Amino acid sequence: MSKAVILLSGGLDSATVLAIAKAAGYECYALSFDYGQRHAAELDAAGSIATEGGAAEHRIIHLDLSSIGGSALTDPAIEVPESPSGGIPVTYVPARNTVFLAVALGWAEVLGAHDIFVGINAVDYSGYPDCRPAFVEAFEQLANVAVKAAVEGARFQVHAPLLENTKGEIIHRGMALGVNYSNTVSCYQADNLGRACGRCDACRLRAAGFEDAGVPDPTRYIVE
Repeated sequence: MSKAVILLSGGLDSATVLAIAKAAGYECYALSFDYGQRHAAELDAAGSIATEGGAAEHRIIHLDLSSIGGSALTDPAIEVPESPSGGIPVTYVPARNTVFLAVALGWAEVLGAHDIFVGINAVDYSGYPDCRPAFVEAFEQLANVAVKAAVEGARFQVHAPLLENTKGEIIHRGMALGVNYSNTVSCYQADNLGRACGRCDACRLRAAGFEDAGVPDPTRYIVE
């Protein structure tokens, strides 16, 4: 059985990607990051998803991106927006997916895995430059010249199976694979119990996705 590293944030998209990789026959190694984000609820969710999704192993890497700031997700002085904005939003974390994929590539090389799965999306995405097809293509090219295994003949592939799916389509795919979305946390500012604010961009996209899919929304919201 071929091994694969799965970037697992604890959100809806990455839970679906884990299920897709597992269904494709990969032995899945889930990788999450404690990167200085606003809450740890998504990491608790990632642990539950990895266990329920049959991951062979789940690791959490501690990497403090809050030390450089520059994002509403890592700097408490920057407020999480509750209405859409033009351009790249303040929830963009500088170089986050580049860093995460680089660490995933390193672990893949150690494991003898040549496949990396990531749940980035270019349809419902919020304008992030590292959620676009050009980014995936460029990183895959980099991976194949950057590490010893590639130089010695291995071919690494970055899989982004949700890249061109709407949120509703993603939910349909996940439901068909038995994903338990009640375990997932998508909110940018969830509380310590993983309850969602219901107001941020991530919450709005998630709610619209369940509506489009015609599936009851299992999200737990903060009651005010």
